[in-house]
Amino acid sequence: MQKNIAIVMGGYSSEYNISLQSGNVVYANLDIQKYKGYRIHLLKEKWVYIADDGSEIPVNRHDFSITIDGQHILFDGVFNAIHGSPGEDGYLQAYFALLGIPQTSCDFYQAALTFNKRDLLSVLKPYGIKTAKSYYLNLGDTIDIPAIINAVGLPCFVKANKAGSSFGVSKVYAEEDMLNAVEVAFKEDDEIIIESFLDGTEVSVGVINYKGNVTVLPITEIVSDNDFFDYKAKYLGQSQEITPARISDEMAAKVSATAKKVYEVLKMKGFSRSEYIFVEGEPHLLEVNTVPGLTEASILPQQAAKAGISLSELFDNALELALTK
Repeated sequence: MQKNIAIVMGGYSSEYNISLQSGNVVYANLDIQKYKGYRIHLLKEKWVYIADDGSEIPVNRHDFSITIDGQHILFDGVFNAIHGSPGEDGYLQAYFALLGIPQTSCDFYQAALTFNKRDLLSVLKPYGIKTAKSYYLNLGDTIDIPAIINAVGLPCFVKANKAGSSFGVSKVYAEEDMLNAVEVAFKEDDEIIIESFLDGTEVSVGVINYKGNVTVLPITEIVSDNDFFDYKAKYLGQSQEITPARISDEMAAKVSATAKKVYEVLKMKGFSRSEYIFVEGEPHLLEVNTVPGLTEASILPQQAAKAGISLSELFDNALELALTK
């Protein structure tokens, strides 16, 4: 008998269009022998089920259900394809936990922690995970530009603390450009992290629980056509994503072990994709994504394909683990 699966997509952040693409790919690749998929758009102004003809039916938020032609439909599980808030920062994970509905991403604490770059790096540093030098700002703080430069140097990166897809990120080369970069970041979040520039090879490492085992997928090397791996590089084809990465076996072993350690230390579940830059042969963590892009062109599905895992197998595995945990 088919299980009813809500594929949640959209969200409240600047990433909602990317999330809709991911969600539609999940919908198109579900095993229809096992699952009946329902596309659910969660937007600030509405939560609705999207029928194949484009019509909309409101979601009852009390029990996360829909009613179609008088039939009350409850969901056996949720496939989370929301990048950013509320799908990647813990809110939905907590909501579904309270309702007792299994979902494919990590638990709410891990989602909230990994979405907060500052807190994530602080938790991992005692475990020997190397990172860039950093400086923190909250909205309303005095912006002491000389102090910032003294702490992290130039060039540096100014980032929104809780945002994805490189929204609110600027690379700053000169002191006079710092204030504008801070203003750009504050448009995305009321917290900022400013990090030293790491000069080295950038890689992306997917780690998933596959058939009950923590599995590190083939590593992807990121070569941006732009100054860094920004939105255009990620989504508009202005980069090369080379899998497997052109790094030595020793470097591959180091970053794979680090990514697996991060996954296990944080007690992660579901998907994760973490970004690293090698400095003097050592991987330095940039961030961890718990709801990475899931289109055919996205990095984690590319890595899975290199490992011999199709999109249908990738999504089926995620649902199986969620429904049986």
